[in-house]
Amino acid sequence: MGDTQFLSTTQLARILGISRIAVFKKIQKGEIKASKVGKTYIIDSRDIGNILGTALTEQDKTDIDQAVKKTVREYGETLRLLGKE
Repeated sequence: MGDTQFLSTTQLARILGISRIAVFKKIQKGEIKASKVGKTYIIDSRDIGNILGTALTEQDKTDIDQAVKKTVREYGETLRLLGKE
């Protein structure tokens, strides 16, 4: 497991601002990925971005990269001039 940090359902509930029961329901629905250890669930802290909806997918990254390239291609000179001000 290495340096992986895990969160309890209580810790995740605090982060999300919801009840522990709501976290359990999301785990049962498959909305939150968790592992069961004994009688408790643990959540890999690396999944927080996905849980919060803040993680970028590979498609998101590709879309952003294409948008930046298009903007530079179409407005490159204007951006350079604005950067000099």
